[in-house]
Amino acid sequence: MKIEANTPEEYIAQLPEDRKLAITKLRQIILENLPVGFEETISYGMIGYVVPHTAYSPGYHCNSKLPLPFINIASQKNFIALYHFGIYNDPALYNWFVEQYPKYSSRKLDMGKSCIRFKNLDAIPYKLIGALVRKISMPQWIENYEATIKR
Repeated sequence: MKIEANTPEEYIAQLPEDRKLAITKLRQIILENLPVGFEETISYGMIGYVVPHTAYSPGYHCNSKLPLPFINIASQKNFIALYHFGIYNDPALYNWFVEQYPKYSSRKLDMGKSCIRFKNLDAIPYKLIGALVRKISMPQWIENYEATIKR
C-alpha cells in the first residue's frame, strides 16, 4: 500500500477508516513513550521515528542523506506493520519482546526480523508497544547501531 505523504497527518488522512484508527492509536502510543531526541517524520513512505542529523550527523549507512531510522509504522496491503530496528540488532530486546507478547495478546505473534505484523487491528498490544518504544534511548540506539554496522 503506497501512500504519498509529506507529514504523518497527510499519511493518516489517506487511510481507510479502520486503519486510520489503528495507526492513529499506534502513533499516539509511540509519541507518548518515545525517548527524548527522536523525531517523527515520513521515512521510506511510512510514519517514521528517526535520529535527526543534528544528533547523529553520519545518518543512515545505506544513504547518509537520510537520518538514522529507529521505528516505522505503516499500513500495508493485508496488515499494519511496526518496524523496530532495535529488535533487529539486539537479541536481548528481541527475546524480551517475544517472551512478553503472549502476556498482552492471545493472537500468534507474526514477526520477521524487524517487522511486527498486525492483521487483526483489534488485537494490537498497544501497552506492549509502548513498553518496547521506551526500552532504548537515543544514545543507546546510536551505540547499538554503530556496534552493528562496524562488524
